[in-house]
Amino acid sequence: MAKIVESVPNFSEGKDKAKIERIISVFSKHPNIKLLSYEPDSDYNRTVVTLIGEPEPMIQALLEFIGVVSQEIDLNFHHGEHPRMGAVDVIPFVPIEEVTLKDCVEYAKRLAQLANEKYDIPVFLYAEAASAPERIMLPDIRKSEFEGMKEKIKDPIWHPDYGKPEIHPTFGVVAIGARHPLIAYNIDLDTADEKIANSIAKAIRKSSGGFQYIQAGSAYLEKRGHVQVTMNILDYKKNPIYRIFETVKMEAKRYQITVTGAEIVGLVPKDALVKSLEYYFSVFFIPLSFKEIDVDTLVEKATKYLMLRDFDKYKIIEFNL
Repeated sequence: MAKIVESVPNFSEGKDKAKIERIISVFSKHPNIKLLSYEPDSDYNRTVVTLIGEPEPMIQALLEFIGVVSQEIDLNFHHGEHPRMGAVDVIPFVPIEEVTLKDCVEYAKRLAQLANEKYDIPVFLYAEAASAPERIMLPDIRKSEFEGMKEKIKDPIWHPDYGKPEIHPTFGVVAIGARHPLIAYNIDLDTADEKIANSIAKAIRKSSGGFQYIQAGSAYLEKRGHVQVTMNILDYKKNPIYRIFETVKMEAKRYQITVTGAEIVGLVPKDALVKSLEYYFSVFFIPLSFKEIDVDTLVEKATKYLMLRDFDKYKIIEFNL
């Protein structure tokens, strides 16, 4: 069986469709990797890319991708709702088949070294590849963003793992790491008041006393005219989607507002959907065996009970394999 790794690079452009297409076209040149999705968000001004493939071709494709982004994006002229510190902001390696997390740490280090040597871009290793405890969590590295990183990187505590302690003048810096599958998950609220979304995010995230394995913040979506509670679920087995979703609905009632929908950015493990649907089916006494559930029914039920918008079977990791 072939070794398969997933990578989910995020780059700092979500508005210019022509530029996004030029960047994404890099991946069509590499036959041993598969571009599963790319999801631009104009409010975040950011695009999330999902790839699977063999490790060596993945490293080479990502290296070329970094080079193309460095030519296309100047972060001095970038503004968006999502925090960022680099034109390519983050590149995680995720084990899928015949690959361990330890293997992914080595892939991350190889790409980091190559990117710094070829493009003179400073690289921070994060998550399982982190070189220090304060570098495990991506928000801790990214704090102060591109503008503040010019001074932050000079502090010996925040010297990059690869490269000199100076940001690339147009690209910034990039975080490259290895992690377990996470779920990038956003919940829509029927209000434009970002203070409310901030308060709810504070109630659920680990750093302010909420749930373990949850990173959360807020964003205003100008095109949609409402705010989101935006988050990463770092371990869906410890804190499943339904638990976070129901808590946000409960907290929203304090402000006399409702949850209008939710979205998953990138891919989601099938098991994460099953674990949440098992909860709802037990609540509503719905008899259904999840051992034999087909993918279309899974999508239908997840869309209904988790109020997922723009969701289809191609969002499920196992379907793509």
